[in-house]
Amino acid sequence: MSLYARTAGAYARYRAEDPRIAAAVHDGLGDARTVVNVGAGMGAYEPRDREVTSVEPEPAMAQSRASVQARAEALPFDDDAFDAAMAVLTIHHWTDWRAGAAELRRVARHRVVILTFDPAWSRALWLVDEYLPELADIEAHFPTPDQVLEALGGGEIRTVPISHDCRDGFFGAYWRRPHAYLDPDRQQAISALAMLDPAIRERGLTALARDLESGAWAERHADLTDRMALDLGYRLVIARHN
Repeated sequence: MSLYARTAGAYARYRAEDPRIAAAVHDGLGDARTVVNVGAGMGAYEPRDREVTSVEPEPAMAQSRASVQARAEALPFDDDAFDAAMAVLTIHHWTDWRAGAAELRRVARHRVVILTFDPAWSRALWLVDEYLPELADIEAHFPTPDQVLEALGGGEIRTVPISHDCRDGFFGAYWRRPHAYLDPDRQQAISALAMLDPAIRERGLTALARDLESGAWAERHADLTDRMALDLGYRLVIARHN
C-alpha cells in the first residue's frame, strides 16, 4: 500500500484549503477559465468558479470526487488543452519533476502555477532546525523555485507567508501551534514526517514533547507569540506563455 493510500483518511481530516493560500493560487491563475490541477489530492485549492480537471495518481486520494488517474510525467491530454495548469505542494513527490513541469507547460496555453517549497529555507522552521535536522538533508534534494521557473520557461516567484492559524495541515502550518506536531493523527497528514526514519522522528518529537512540558520551547520562541504570519520558504511559481 502506498504512503498516500495509507494516509488518505488523515489528509481528508487535516488538509483543508486555507483561504489565504487559495487566494494567492487563484490570483496566480489570472483569468484562466479552464484549469488542470495536477497531483490534485482531494482537490484543495481548486477554484470553484472555473472549469477544473483534476489529475491524481492515487485512487484513495481522489475517491471523493471525479478525477483523471494519471501521473504528472505523462498527462493524457492534447497540447494546449487548458488555459492554465496548477500544482500545489506536490512537485517534490514526482518521480521526475522536470518531466512533470514540461508536461504542465505542454498542456497549458497561457499559465502554469505551482505552489512549492524552497529547500534553502528548511531550517526556517524550528521543528527542523532544533529537533529534526535530518529533514533538511532530505529536502536539500527538492527542486528550488528558481529551477522550477527555469524549467517552465521563466516568469515570477511570489512569497506565500503561512498564517498562524493556517487551516491546511501541511508541515509548516503549525509553526505557532507546536502541540499539533505531537498528534499522531495530524502526523499522518504530513508527508515530510513520513520521509524520516521512524527512530529519528520519534527522537525529535520526544524532545519536543519534553521541551513543551518544561516550558523550554515557549521560552525559546516567545517571539512567535505575536506573529500573525511567517515566511517559511513556501513559494508560488508563475510561468506565463503568450
